[in-house]
Amino acid sequence: MATLTKAAVPSQEEARPRFAFLRNERVLYGLLGFVVLLGAWEAASRLGLIKTSLMSSPSRVVEIAIDAFGSGEIWPHMWISFQEWLFGFAISLAIGIPIGLALGWFRKAEALFGMLIPAFYSTPKVALAPLVILVAGIGFEAKVVTVVLLTVMAVMVNTMMGVMAVDKRHYDIARSFGASRWLTFRAVALPTAIPFILTGIRIGMGRALVGVVVAEFLSSTMGIGFYITFSGAVADTTRVMLGILILGIFGVIVGELIRRVDKRFDAWRPGIH
Repeated sequence: MATLTKAAVPSQEEARPRFAFLRNERVLYGLLGFVVLLGAWEAASRLGLIKTSLMSSPSRVVEIAIDAFGSGEIWPHMWISFQEWLFGFAISLAIGIPIGLALGWFRKAEALFGMLIPAFYSTPKVALAPLVILVAGIGFEAKVVTVVLLTVMAVMVNTMMGVMAVDKRHYDIARSFGASRWLTFRAVALPTAIPFILTGIRIGMGRALVGVVVAEFLSSTMGIGFYITFSGAVADTTRVMLGILILGIFGVIVGELIRRVDKRFDAWRPGIH
């Protein structure tokens, strides 16, 4: 019996690889899907199912990537786009989170400005980009403003909904213990809102990336968006695909980092035990 029991329980050394796999299962399967997609793309290009003049091929993109990164051609574009994304995203968080908390906590403020939120949220922000260029020019500031316009509402609305999602009985319990309004906000509303805030951050991250590309498409002489536009203008589809892949990989990495942080707060979500 002792022998069977010992054999049935895996040792710590045997359990460690399995634990590591389960912990990173989503990432590993995501990488596998990415490899399968690239393999299908390469096979389709070699079999003539797609025109390489329009879609290029992974092998060709890798060749160009080695040359672009090795020569330093792509680094300035990546650095400019990253700065535009970082500043625009940071400003969006600095504006969206406090306003969202205020609108969710002070119901009169939400009643006063609540009608304006759907109107601004549904407005196509891309249509405002030419107006931003007219007002702010075509420099770095205009790109940051465009990023903020496309990002801030997602952060603000999710934050507001997080505060408003607090169960009324939780407020009643806090008041029954004599908690002040500030303590109730800090101990009840804010913990409930944090997972919603992180969801808004994750959504805003993608919108900020779209804002960078849109701004660089319209007016820029540097950045990944300009790199894609210029490469497309000279019919260099391989470099176009390289730029698209760089944006995609960056989005996946940042999104996965935010998702891992978000996962730590899953227990704080309403209805999750």
